[in-house]
Amino acid sequence: MAKSSELTKKAGAPAYTVPGMGTEQALEVAAILQNRLNALTDLHLTLKHVHWNVVGPHFIAVHEMLDPQVDTARQFADEVAERIATLGASPVGTPGAIVGDRDWDDYSVGRAGAIEHLAALDLVYAGVIADYRGAIEATEELDAVTQDLLIGQAGQLEQYHWFVRAHLETAGGQLSTAGAHTEAEATSSVHDRTDAA
Repeated sequence: MAKSSELTKKAGAPAYTVPGMGTEQALEVAAILQNRLNALTDLHLTLKHVHWNVVGPHFIAVHEMLDPQVDTARQFADEVAERIATLGASPVGTPGAIVGDRDWDDYSVGRAGAIEHLAALDLVYAGVIADYRGAIEATEELDAVTQDLLIGQAGQLEQYHWFVRAHLETAGGQLSTAGAHTEAEATSSVHDRTDAA
């Protein structure tokens, strides 16, 4: 089942929605989309945080790689918010509401090397994309228009995830963050790799 916003559910069904869709169905789709809006807003801020705090020999490559990713996450958030409004619901973009409604922890890495940040971002992207796939599945029967929006966005996010992972892959095709479940484990795994080299 796709993750959905408790905040949106509590707001109740909209007074109107798009033609051919009931208000309860619109509420269900809007709650799924609000969770994606929360994730995209968080992703855009996390990427900018990394952009400001990355250091080391790969600094410029990673610093510049992240700018288009930040812009895309912001654009996707706008598209999702506008879809929520189109459905007759109210998108919520205030910091307090997003933090209160999300079900993941804040990004935990401060000033650190590029590879350490990319290791942590590997897990961030993996979580965002897994939830996108859940939302795509959940909207298959509910709303093909929303599902189409989510599919397009997921494809671009998967490409950005590949960009991140390309820095973490060994020549033998192994991902240095394999098996990591937390950002601390991911950053430690790349430390282990660089220390062994």
